[in-house]
Amino acid sequence: METRRDRLRAATVREITETARRILVEEGPEAVTLRAIAREMGMTAPALYRYFGSHGELLRHLVGELFNELTGELTAALKRVPEGDMSGKFLTASRRFRTWALAHPREYALLFGAPVRGIDDQEQADFAEECARQFGWTFMALFLELWNKSPFPVPSDDEIDPVLLPQLRRYRDDVVGVDLPLGVVQQFLKCWIRLQGGVSLEVFGHLEFALADAAPMFELMLAETSPQIGLAYRPPAGG
Repeated sequence: METRRDRLRAATVREITETARRILVEEGPEAVTLRAIAREMGMTAPALYRYFGSHGELLRHLVGELFNELTGELTAALKRVPEGDMSGKFLTASRRFRTWALAHPREYALLFGAPVRGIDDQEQADFAEECARQFGWTFMALFLELWNKSPFPVPSDDEIDPVLLPQLRRYRDDVVGVDLPLGVVQQFLKCWIRLQGGVSLEVFGHLEFALADAAPMFELMLAETSPQIGLAYRPPAGG
């Protein structure tokens, strides 16, 4: 049974995490220090060590919580799509991922950008990595559902680049954990690289040299990718 002390501790951990995120958004990742958080909360820096053993542990916890938020956003959006509408699910998840990223650029950078100093501390690796896996599984589960309901054309093993083949097999066996044709795994990674790569370029401002509004280019990517996995592209509502 959860005690009052447990509830108070959980509330303080939430406040520390929320404060760290606020500093991240307002000042950038390098400003997220234990001293800065303690100052914002009216605590001493040593007092924070009762909740997080190191700066790296705090950052890893924040990473995990952000992945959980993003996963929750995707899950909630997918629940509003009719069960059998696989095209709608794919498009909804992709668009929601981009929407969250553009609305939270500094949080997105913490999750998908260059590693932040101190974040390699592995004391909270299990929590952060499990949250990251849950996020990744949102897209993988969608892909598996699509493949099981309506298989799409994929290359055979002998048609896959021999350098790529063992890497795909290792990813399937060690990470995905589902017995799939390697051509399906390759197609999943191709879709993810296009989606996440395009979103990252936009979030980090690397499309501004040519595009003031990258939304039509993102939709073009979805329109080209959809038929490759047997789906029908539909423009966004009101678009």
